[in-house]
Amino acid sequence: MTSKRILLIAFLLVALVQLAIPVKMIWDREEILDTGTLYKFRTAPVDPNDPFRGKYIALTFRENTVEVNDGEEWIDGEPIYLTLTTDSNGFAKIDFVSKEMPSGQPNVIRAKVRYVMDEKPRKVVIDYPFDRFYMEESKALEAEILYRQLQADTNRVTYALVSIKNGEAVLSDVQIDGTSIIERVNKQKEK
Repeated sequence: MTSKRILLIAFLLVALVQLAIPVKMIWDREEILDTGTLYKFRTAPVDPNDPFRGKYIALTFRENTVEVNDGEEWIDGEPIYLTLTTDSNGFAKIDFVSKEMPSGQPNVIRAKVRYVMDEKPRKVVIDYPFDRFYMEESKALEAEILYRQLQADTNRVTYALVSIKNGEAVLSDVQIDGTSIIERVNKQKEK
């Protein structure tokens, strides 16, 4: 083989690998959305901006602390595994937390320790991997304004829809009273 042919084959292989990696990442996320267990996490969003990734709604969650055993050492930033269940209203609730992936548990997500509260009983504050809901640039600000208006009514319920499978979690939507925030913004624009 000539050196040009070898270079062409090497170039094609590198190009295929560069395409295969993002396709695999997208495929994995779509597979979680299609076959994972869907949970609703109650939220309280704000509207920040990431100059590299665009506009998003930053999400904080009501279910973000869990009591831990006083004898265990918990370190800020370390990975943890949360086994989930649902409360009587269908919202996600942490059943228990562990440092190792529990075997045989389908409803587990990998998160991180944000920090440890050293009061009695000790609690770990959780840093979820799905704390940003990215939106089209032109809709993000309107979504935040709409959210604030609707939050004035304490009867409104805001939550994130998150699919979970094998420790991974994918945020699919933010909803207010069962309606997508994107759908609400689109309806508002039509007026």
